[in-house]
Amino acid sequence: MEASSLAITILWSLLFVYAMLGSLDFGAGFWGMVYGKNNQTNASIIANRFLSPAWEITNVFMVILVVSVITFFPFATTLLASILLVPVALGIFLLTVRTTFMVFEHHANRFRNVLLVTSGITGLLLPALLVSILPITLGGFVNFENEYPRLEYQELLTHPTLYMHVAFGLSTELFISAVFLMDYAKEAENWKAYHTFRKHATWLGPVSILIAVLTIGTFPEEAQWIVENIEANWLWFGLSVVFFLIGYGALFIKRSNGQRGFARLAVVAIIIQYGLAIYAYGSAHLPYLVYPDLTVEEGFTNANFYMMLIVYAVGFGILIPGFILFWKLFLKDRRYLKQE
Repeated sequence: MEASSLAITILWSLLFVYAMLGSLDFGAGFWGMVYGKNNQTNASIIANRFLSPAWEITNVFMVILVVSVITFFPFATTLLASILLVPVALGIFLLTVRTTFMVFEHHANRFRNVLLVTSGITGLLLPALLVSILPITLGGFVNFENEYPRLEYQELLTHPTLYMHVAFGLSTELFISAVFLMDYAKEAENWKAYHTFRKHATWLGPVSILIAVLTIGTFPEEAQWIVENIEANWLWFGLSVVFFLIGYGALFIKRSNGQRGFARLAVVAIIIQYGLAIYAYGSAHLPYLVYPDLTVEEGFTNANFYMMLIVYAVGFGILIPGFILFWKLFLKDRRYLKQE
């Protein structure tokens, strides 16, 4: 494998991990806000119990992702920084506000209600801003004036593909988080919350798939190249649909205890589904980072690439045991899961 191909594969893998963690993090914040005042279900308790430690892990991967872009693709940063200045700046601002309330909530209970609203609203706005980057890379929204890249905001904001991408991002976020929190509630033996999240997962699943298909139909004319590549990768997208059907079907299987849904099977199948879809989409996006102005080869640098791989390997060698400990403490330890 060429160095540039290896670099973009690593970057896309980090993007997949962040997309999954971000969906759980932001989705949990939204569900915590929605059910914060509802005494008929414990959904808010479960969502906030997961959210309390998890947002820090999500931020770690966001930093790693940004550093990886700058490290592996330094020649792409000028173009990307110019055209993505507004959505990235707004995202950092919202993330700062969200993180601030997360930190202070642990020291002052009077901020709890404000935190619920803040994490819920930012749980929708942040994914919307992040997903809005995708249509920009498809072509038709970037022009050069005196060799300086300029994002055509009017064309972008009036094009339906932007809003379909946002709708797809939000429906995906809520679906993934609902399936995961359903499994989390099962671990805590909190059956009221379990049934609440299962109910949402059953309708969000088909909605997310439908919106994904409709989104492709709204691509701009300049994006015909990626439509053709998506059609060429039909097998991988087909496998993604198969795993969606397995995960979605697992929501309806009746267990021996009378409860419906094999939550763990659903979580694993849905993660595999989105993994296949994201890698297939990434393959279809090659060789461009931003069509037609920037390719992977043009943005990549070979300088110290393999040395950086060693640094990343050592870094993850340190981080992975921490992630395992996090899993055992906050996702498997029943003393934490079943606390009052």
